[in-house]
Amino acid sequence: MPSPTAPPTPTLLPLPPATLLTGFSHAWQTWNNCGPATLAMNLSYFGRPETQADTATVLKPDEDDKNVSPYELVAYARSLGFEAIDRVGGNVEMLKRLLSLGIPAIAETWITPKPNDGMGHYRLLIGYDDIAGEFVAFDSYFGPNTRLPYDQFDVEWRIFNRTYVLVYTPDQGELVRRILGDALDDRTMYQAALATAQNEAEQNPDDPFAWFNIGSNLTALGRYDEAATAYDRARRLGLPWRMLWYQFGPFQAYFAVGRYDDVLTLAAANLRNAGNLEESHYWRGRALEALGRTEEARRAFEKALRFNPNYVAAKQALAALQ
Repeated sequence: MPSPTAPPTPTLLPLPPATLLTGFSHAWQTWNNCGPATLAMNLSYFGRPETQADTATVLKPDEDDKNVSPYELVAYARSLGFEAIDRVGGNVEMLKRLLSLGIPAIAETWITPKPNDGMGHYRLLIGYDDIAGEFVAFDSYFGPNTRLPYDQFDVEWRIFNRTYVLVYTPDQGELVRRILGDALDDRTMYQAALATAQNEAEQNPDDPFAWFNIGSNLTALGRYDEAATAYDRARRLGLPWRMLWYQFGPFQAYFAVGRYDDVLTLAAANLRNAGNLEESHYWRGRALEALGRTEEARRAFEKALRFNPNYVAAKQALAALQ
């Protein structure tokens, strides 16, 4: 496997005021293809030939699929022999540290190209400039060398609980482990992200994204009753209409506390806007199964797999009904 163009430094030195990694091939995304396109750009840093069409074949068999989750990007990169992880609760300084040592980062963010048209969007961070106060990104929607002011980037990033994906070579593994430290432990990571979200909610109790992130972190920690309450508050305050196309914590939390009708209501709202959301079909099936509506659940799982035959959770749920 070729070495990256910017070899990692063996020790964690003070951050330089600017870093710009090179050797990437930019890709303008095709329809709903930012995930596969961004991963292809990331892989190009290592000399890989995969195009967004190649990655999309695995990541989104349905060309009109609206969502590719971080864990799917990770699984694809690992299938090529890379190490890869997805984490939440990142911060600007950590991203800069990674970049300064030759490791690009995929950030899952929100963008709003026009009013009431917000959507999830992956961005590949390739550098930063402290003098300008900006990240530099290869963006499949806005173009190469897109400038992202730190503050605005964080506003859009935190809507996804500051999720990031790292793809790196095995010989960079120790460096990544040193930079991330305790964030490599799931429980520690979610507890830290929860504390951040709680602090943001204290500063602004009417912030729906702070409450949503509280719910997501509590869900990951298995504290479902508290999570459901936090999600209720986020929904009352108002969330973008595409929010649950990409993030599924409310389905999980409501299901865990037996609020199956709420799961069905959320799934129906999603599917009215986009009928091919396999995750919504899956959670609809889970709720129907819990309500004893087994044949309807079977059809929901089958529909999820029709849109994404690689969807492991739906495969397992369907098999359990056999």
